[in-house]
Amino acid sequence: MAIVKSASRTVGLGFWSSLKDLLPIIFVIAFFQGAVLRQPLPNVLGVMEGGLLVVFGLALFVEGLEIGLFPIGEQMAHALARKGSLFWLLAFSFALGFATTVAEPSLIAVADEAASVAAQGGLIESGQKAMDDYAMGLRLSVALSVGVSILIGVLRILRGWPVHYLIIGGYVVIMVMTIFAPHEIVGIAYDAGGVTTSTVTVPLVAALGVGLASIIKGRNPLVDGFGLIAFASLLPMIAVIGYGLVLFGAK
Repeated sequence: MAIVKSASRTVGLGFWSSLKDLLPIIFVIAFFQGAVLRQPLPNVLGVMEGGLLVVFGLALFVEGLEIGLFPIGEQMAHALARKGSLFWLLAFSFALGFATTVAEPSLIAVADEAASVAAQGGLIESGQKAMDDYAMGLRLSVALSVGVSILIGVLRILRGWPVHYLIIGGYVVIMVMTIFAPHEIVGIAYDAGGVTTSTVTVPLVAALGVGLASIIKGRNPLVDGFGLIAFASLLPMIAVIGYGLVLFGAK
C-alpha cells in the first residue's frame, strides 16, 4: 500500500510538472486561435482529451526515464567498463544506437511521410511495397549511422579526443556532400539528424556517455560525458545523403 501511495504521489507531481511545461504551448495556441484567427477551436472536447493524454503521457514518460532508462544506461556502461573488454563496450554502443533509432517513433513517421511524398513526386513507384522499401531503407541507413556515431563517441571518451574537431570535420563533409546530392534528398537528410535524437534515443545515449565518463580515470562526466547526441545528429545526415546518391545518383 505504501508503494502504491508513493507511486501515485510521484505521478501526481509529474503531472503538474508536465502541465507547467506545456502551459507555454497552450497559451500560444489559445492566443493565435482566439486573438489572431478569431475562430473557435475545432472539436474542443477532442482537443482537451488529447491534451490531457499528452500531459499524462509526458508525466509517465519522464518518470519512466528517471526510474528505468537513465539508471540502466549508466549501470551497463559501468559494468562494461569494469569488464575491461573494448570489443563488448563498442559492440554494445553500436547495438544501442542502432536499436534505439530503429524504434524511434519520430523517425518512423518522417520516413513514412518521405516515402509518400517521393511516390507522389514520381521519384519511386507509387505501390505500397515500393514506399515501404524506401521508408525502411531510410530507417536502416539512419539506424546504422547512429550506431556508428555512438561507437565513435564512445571511442572519443576513451581516447580523450576533442569533440569540436570531430564535429567540425563532420559538418565539412556534409557541406561537400550537399553540393553533389540530389535536391530531393537534402531536406530529408537534414531532418533525419533531428528526428533521431528524440524520445527513445536521447535518454539511453546520454546515460551511456555520462556513466562511461564517470568511471574512466581522467575523464570528467560534465566535459567528456556529453557530446554523444551531437554525433547521433551528425552522421545520419551523411548516411541519408549517401543513400540518396546511391538511389537517385548525383545531380
